[in-house]
Amino acid sequence: MLSCACLLLLAASALAHMDESFLDSHWEQWKMTHRREYNGLDEEAIRRAVWEKNMRMIAAHNEEAALGMHSYEMGMNHLGDMTSDEVVEKMTGLLIPMNRNFTVEPEDKLVHIPKSIDYRKKNMVTSVKNQGACGSCWAFSSAGALEGQLAKKTGQLMDLSPQNLVDCVTENDGCGGGYMTNAFGYVRDNGGIDSEDAYPYVGENQPCRYNMSGMAAQCKGYKEIPEGSEHALAVALYKVGPVSVGIDAALSSFQFYQKGIYYDPQCNKDDINHAVLAVGYGMNSKGKKFWIIKNSWSEDWGNKGYILMARNRGNACGIANLASYPVM
Repeated sequence: MLSCACLLLLAASALAHMDESFLDSHWEQWKMTHRREYNGLDEEAIRRAVWEKNMRMIAAHNEEAALGMHSYEMGMNHLGDMTSDEVVEKMTGLLIPMNRNFTVEPEDKLVHIPKSIDYRKKNMVTSVKNQGACGSCWAFSSAGALEGQLAKKTGQLMDLSPQNLVDCVTENDGCGGGYMTNAFGYVRDNGGIDSEDAYPYVGENQPCRYNMSGMAAQCKGYKEIPEGSEHALAVALYKVGPVSVGIDAALSSFQFYQKGIYYDPQCNKDDINHAVLAVGYGMNSKGKKFWIIKNSWSEDWGNKGYILMARNRGNACGIANLASYPVM
């Protein structure tokens, strides 16, 4: 365990090279890369201060990671001028219903599962998307689970329409947030969901304009996984395919994750705010287990839009609390 004195020296070392000229040049480069423009110098000064604080935090974290204090690295990305509170407000959107109608799949504790699964390699996962400043994570998670089942059933991988869900799932609140099983229930009751080509994503609430002529998939219903059971989640991934899950994405460590296995002891498994898609699991060369998670914050986030989240570490970030999948 490093002493406080060592940690202070470490932090000083990480930040020593961040003088004003270094920060100025990197700020200009970051603005150009992510096409940021601000309304006047006051707004830019505020955003620059947030960005600079995030830059220093990332540098300090990575110095510690280099010494083996963390299992993952962080990196600056397109969310750099946002606080973690702003990210939660604008880019999450998981709303848990007060009264959930459980249709839980019984846990099979005896089933033997393979050491690893990656549905990206089985052509059951579409490209990473960007939900933008719309609380539609639930729609992307739901569409991803439906895409996996469609590919499994038909052999055809196709982008389904999150916008169809945003606009038409009346039990949810569009860009104001929603829940995955409500989306699956809508597709069941509606008789289908349109393809992305037929109903493109715009990232804001619109009147529902589902058209049967663009329908690309249907589902019979959904199943939920026993709450908190990581084994049941792994079994569902093995037996079924990609699974919709909810996590706590409120920490800046998640906001700037870049690579490695994400584990932050401050991640709150009882305060879940973001929907993502579990597309597999595995283990690294050191025997550390992980979930393979597809996010909807573009390929500029994480490792090309993905994050490896700690598996079998006390249900970290609540990953097994709100898992569900559609039945086709």
